[in-house]
Order: sequence, then C-alpha cells, then structure tokens
Amino acid sequence: MNKDIIWHHHKVSRADRAGSKNQKPCLLWFTGLSGSGKSTIANALDVALHERGYHTFLLDGDNVRHGLCSDLGFSDDDRVENIRRIGEVSKLFTDAGLIVISAFISPFTGDRRMVRKLFPAGEFIEIFMDTPINTCEERDPKGLYEKARQGVIKNFTGIDSPYQAPERPEIRLDSSSMSVDHCVDVIIEYLVRRELIS
Repeated sequence: MNKDIIWHHHKVSRADRAGSKNQKPCLLWFTGLSGSGKSTIANALDVALHERGYHTFLLDGDNVRHGLCSDLGFSDDDRVENIRRIGEVSKLFTDAGLIVISAFISPFTGDRRMVRKLFPAGEFIEIFMDTPINTCEERDPKGLYEKARQGVIKNFTGIDSPYQAPERPEIRLDSSSMSVDHCVDVIIEYLVRRELIS
C-alpha cells in the first residue's frame, strides 16, 4: 500500500445513509451455474424491492464485463480478479446504504469467502441457485453449454472448469422446481425476518 494514500472518513456514515432509506445495507450474492436462474431471479427481486420503496442496485455478470471488468478474460486468475472488483464495488454501494444484488457464477468457494470478509457479519447473504445442470443445459439461453461441449469455449464452469457449490448458503433455491415469484418471496421473507427490511 502506498504510504501517501490515506483513508478519508466521511461525515455522513453508512448508518446515516441507510437510515434515511428505511433499510439496512446488505449484499445479496447470487451464485450458481450458467442458466441456473441467477439473473432472472435477481432482476425479479430488484423489481419487487423497488416496488416496495427500497433502494437497490443490481450488478450483473455480463453487464460488469462490458465496463469495469472488460479487460479480464476467463482464466482462473482473471475470474478471481473479476470477483474481487465486484466485491469492492458492492462494499462501496452498501456503504451508500443500498441493498446490493449481484448475479455472478462465482464458482470458487475461496472467492466468495474473500467477498464475505469485506462485510460486517450478516451483511453478505449467499443465495445458491441450486438448479440441476441438466436443467441449465436444457435452457442454455446463450448456447454456451453446446459450445463448451463442442470445445469451442474453454474453461466453462460445470463442463471443463469446476463449480464449488456453497456448503452453507443463507438461502438455497432451485428454479427447476420453484417459480420466479416463489423464489422472490423466499428471499423477501428472509430479509424481513433478519430485519434488513420491514
């Protein structure tokens, strides 16, 4: 760390910012295979919370790779850096008092643990989209599984690159057996129970 760089403390605290929004900041971290329903459920949750008057921001894997992480590929090192950047941005947004919703495959346990450590206890909420891979392949909205099976795409999670499933996620959902509305309801019930929203 450069000794000429110092941390500036803000006069308005994260608690002040969250209090004015009548919510508590947190990061809802969706993880799961491509096609598991991460983006679909994250978007539906974002709409549901917005309609209830809460202040949110949605970070989607594809969108972030168009800008903040456009210089990164899909090697293991680049994937780690991608998640590190997302974690740091998410922390800034929660410091602003927001409920942050992120949708990234984030296949490695160590990377998700790294992000969790950035947040106070209870603010990192891991949502595991535990949708069977055969369902994800049947959906294959971008045709990625087919390309991976053909060898056109290398290092594809679930095919030739591993996915390390969370052992104790705060929330576990399966979009092959649960509707979008049901998934959203489960998450909102969790947020209310934890008094992150009222």
